[in-house]
Amino acid sequence: MNMITPSIADLTHGKFNRYVLVIAVAKCARMITDEYVAQRELAERRIANKETDKSIASMIRKEYRDDKAVKTAISGLYNGDFVIVGLTDTDTAAGEDGEEMSANSEATSAE
Repeated sequence: MNMITPSIADLTHGKFNRYVLVIAVAKCARMITDEYVAQRELAERRIANKETDKSIASMIRKEYRDDKAVKTAISGLYNGDFVIVGLTDTDTAAGEDGEEMSANSEATSAE
């Protein structure tokens, strides 16, 4: 049996439910994808303007270029590069509904 690493418990630290984790990973993956696109556009402009003779791949950060955005997002959450801010499970149990949770929960870069 294959184990998923890191586990959901490792990622949430018991503070967030799976729903909040999925939203956070999706938002982090979107931020990573947007950064990849920005770095690629800059590299393409530099090549088109003859500012460099480097390849496009060498001008894009390795983790954005080589790994899937979701994998990078999960690693970033686990390593503390991204932090989940917003509601916790105790807030949800106190009466907050799912709409509020998705609107108020977000992942932010810890950089």
